Amino acid sequence: MEEALGTTFDVFIIITIIVMGFTAYMTGQFMANTWRPMWQPVVYCGLLGLADRFLTFALYEGDLLSLTGYLIDTGVLITIALVAFQFKRAKKMVSQYPWLYEAAGPFGWRKIGE
Repeated sequence: MEEALGTTFDVFIIITIIVMGFTAYMTGQFMANTWRPMWQPVVYCGLLGLADRFLTFALYEGDLLSLTGYLIDTGVLITIALVAFQFKRAKKMVSQYPWLYEAAGPFGWRKIGE
């Protein structure tokens, strides 16, 4: 597991899940709040994955050039960002257009009367 991550599991939790995960969550919310397309958080999370690899290397002597570590970290960050994006987008659609849409779960909306 540590070879695939390029660091220890504890460092993965601290840097990727907590620190950069919060950043990815806020990125997803910001993109949805400003009506950006869904592909933009994916691009920004690719850059966050690079920052994640650097922080892992600089703070905890992890492997900087670990391709599998980058892909795993970036995949986790993209997932967090897209969940936050869809959650915020659904909330915004229902609150901004209350005469057209109603909530259909935490991640969706539907036309009123359907």
